[in-house]
Amino acid sequence: MKEFTIGKNDAGQRLDRWLGKAVPLLPAPLAQKYIRLKRVKVGGKRAERDYRLREGDLVELYINDEFFDAPTEDNAFLSVFSPKLDIVYEDEHLIVCNKRPGMLCHPDQGEYVNTLITHIQAYLYQKKEWSPRWENSFAPALCHRIDRNTGGLVIAAKTAEALRVMNDKIKDREITKLYLAAIVGKMAPSEGELRGFVLKNEGKKQVFVYDKPVPGGKTALTKYRTLVVKNGLSLVECELLTGRTHQIRAQFAHAGHPLVGDGKYGRKPADTKGLRKGQALWAYKLTFDFPTPAGPLEPLRGKTLEVPRSDIDFVGEYFS
Repeated sequence: MKEFTIGKNDAGQRLDRWLGKAVPLLPAPLAQKYIRLKRVKVGGKRAERDYRLREGDLVELYINDEFFDAPTEDNAFLSVFSPKLDIVYEDEHLIVCNKRPGMLCHPDQGEYVNTLITHIQAYLYQKKEWSPRWENSFAPALCHRIDRNTGGLVIAAKTAEALRVMNDKIKDREITKLYLAAIVGKMAPSEGELRGFVLKNEGKKQVFVYDKPVPGGKTALTKYRTLVVKNGLSLVECELLTGRTHQIRAQFAHAGHPLVGDGKYGRKPADTKGLRKGQALWAYKLTFDFPTPAGPLEPLRGKTLEVPRSDIDFVGEYFS
């Protein structure tokens, strides 16, 4: 329990507004709930949320200590009152979510609350499966990531052992990751492999594709097959044989068929305007092949997790 004596500068404020400043990580809905449950008292008694504080009032807060910390990337999960997750699979070691376009996987300089990992940590914290205050606590972490405007399946580890094993499986290519993309035009041939060399420009946060090796360039291989052709667009299934930044987006643009809505790699205004905001790309299927021992990941051996096409916005919009 913490006590505060209201001074001249805080007098006249509504109790709920003051509470939001005094306990910066406490979500507003939870603050209202605590006021109703008498976990916030003024002068030893229950007070309404619209009570106007007076100089000299003694406010008692029966609220967990962690909510009083200053907001940082590490404790941002505390400010997420209702985690928004589309959970496709969960066990004691892992959670796989279908991330919606527009949500970051990890915090950046401009956003550290509305991210996938923050919502996952909030979800596990509220289930009492994890707390950063436990001794030697492991922080749930993503095993890989996808771009902000790309939707799809992302794996997160609940335990350090699961994170280590899953990272090894991803590195050793024991997991098959398939994407669906809507591209401008029609691929010729309709099925094949895109080969090239990508060079990342950190300043522009963009990669450039070359047909021949270049200094600092890395090999990029993407298998694809065309599923549907309609109204000048194609729905293609892609498999990453290498995992380079923006690989699918950059390679299809280099081939003359940028992804619908891709403002970074679309080369003509008609490729990006009037269709959608953000690239039409979805990480829609994961198959856990596991030819080697998997330890805590054994329940996933041989499984395939898939997002139904009906849940992928651009499939219904352009190819129904």
